[in-house]
Amino acid sequence: MIKYAHLSDVDLLGRLVGIRESRRLYRGALQPLFATPSETNAIHEKCAVARELVLRSLREELNSRDALTSPSAVRDYLRLTLGGREHEVFMVLFLDAQHRVLEAEELFRGTLTQTSVYPREVVKAALRANAAAVIFAHNHPSGVAQPSQADELLTRSLKEALSLVDVKVLDHFIVAGTSTLSFAERGLL
Repeated sequence: MIKYAHLSDVDLLGRLVGIRESRRLYRGALQPLFATPSETNAIHEKCAVARELVLRSLREELNSRDALTSPSAVRDYLRLTLGGREHEVFMVLFLDAQHRVLEAEELFRGTLTQTSVYPREVVKAALRANAAAVIFAHNHPSGVAQPSQADELLTRSLKEALSLVDVKVLDHFIVAGTSTLSFAERGLL
């Protein structure tokens, strides 16, 4: 039996697209290969299909159990969803009373350095999803997973607004490339 975890990136990619193609395409990082391609070709399509399969698998894992008992699945899902974006995106994971994911929704899209988030729209989306709790996530295309004062202020504002309709804020993640930062772990909630 092959132990895929012990294979190099090039060898794993080779199993997906062929070793010759993997050596031609790999430039020290996998992420560009799995980002949305600007031109469609068979290799990029296979990578996009593999990425979507992994996202669906992680979504199934999150839907089948408490999101808090699987923080690594939450982080992996968010890294795959937000890590390669070239602009800021704010998304919300809507959870039921047992903290299983009801749905994940990209609510706001911004520019390279910022996005506007409207608490009213977040509350409306939480009520529409019939969520008991939420997890926020946004990315920093700069590659630095540190919260700004605006990030902290926004999180407090959203938490206050959602508390008025009995929706708990469990965490807020910042994704920067392959790094993630949890507000809850940092004591910022």
